[in-house]
Amino acid sequence: MSRKRFVLQSLSACAMGIALSGAAQAQSSVTLFGVLDGGLLYTNKTLDPATGGNAGKQFSVIDGGSYYSQFGMVGTEDLGGGYKAKFRLVSGLNIANGGLLHCNGNLFGCEAWVSIDGPPGEFKLGLQFSPFFLAVYDADPRSLSLFGSGAIPLVDNVLGTGIFNANAISYTSPVVSGLQASALYAFGGEPGNFQAGRQYSIRLKYGLGGLTVNAAFYDGNSGGTAQTPVPTTVQYEGRMLGIGYQFGALTVKGSFVNYKVAGSFNANVYGGGATWYVTPALDINGGVWVTSDRNHTTNHSVLGALGTDYLLSKRTTLYAQVGVVNNHGAMDTGLSMIGALYEVAGTSVGTVVGIRHTF
Repeated sequence: MSRKRFVLQSLSACAMGIALSGAAQAQSSVTLFGVLDGGLLYTNKTLDPATGGNAGKQFSVIDGGSYYSQFGMVGTEDLGGGYKAKFRLVSGLNIANGGLLHCNGNLFGCEAWVSIDGPPGEFKLGLQFSPFFLAVYDADPRSLSLFGSGAIPLVDNVLGTGIFNANAISYTSPVVSGLQASALYAFGGEPGNFQAGRQYSIRLKYGLGGLTVNAAFYDGNSGGTAQTPVPTTVQYEGRMLGIGYQFGALTVKGSFVNYKVAGSFNANVYGGGATWYVTPALDINGGVWVTSDRNHTTNHSVLGALGTDYLLSKRTTLYAQVGVVNNHGAMDTGLSMIGALYEVAGTSVGTVVGIRHTF
């Protein structure tokens, strides 16, 4: 082979490699994203964890007045034939001091999974949200705001369990005639004891026009190897039914959720409320959540909250929220995920104002 022919073939191979590389790059992507949310929180009462009494008023800077601050990356690759490989890594953070916060307390403790998504549905492997949690989120009129929403009785009862599921594999079906099913199974990881830390969840979701209906179940055991800074293996059973309907700019939602926690409350939570986009830039939303302990009905609480979001731009939002909670018996429902997760007996009032920026 002549030197000239060899060079031409080499250049041709390089050109083809560059072309194929460009095509591959065009069919795959990795995106960095994040949310920064900071607020000023005031409550007229504060739970003293040592005495269980009232420690007095508080005024503080918090992370996550409405949504948790986070940083992450998401990627997708087109595999052809309608199939895609996907991944997602998300870390919670605290803009008040720059440390880790929220989720399960680990670096990528919010989400860390890889999946194959295609015509038969999506198969996902890794740390992920449970179908039960996603159904509770979907049925909440305030989108599980970290202040004054259905997120408070959820975390009050089970902390991060059923939200951040480690060692998990899940399947989500395509939507067929408005119906979609999801199922998750999380392995406890303890050799010789397959029940320790075992978790599973299923969900059915139906949508027709403005109507959305959710039904979900969760069952989790304590123990296993997935021990994290924020407990995610509290033993409990969860059941929920939720319904929502959108009337143009107004969406109303209602739900029933039961948290049956081993050795603790068997709490029924009845919630409902609405969100109204007065203008594309102004959202007003509110809700009420009534919690009752089926084991001891003297333990009950009522939580109500009203909030407004004003979009300065597509990425920056100002918000203000006010809430009130009334606790009876041993019930300790709080007002805010950060700074006031638990509250004292009687009536407590709080408010938070803040700013949220996404990128």
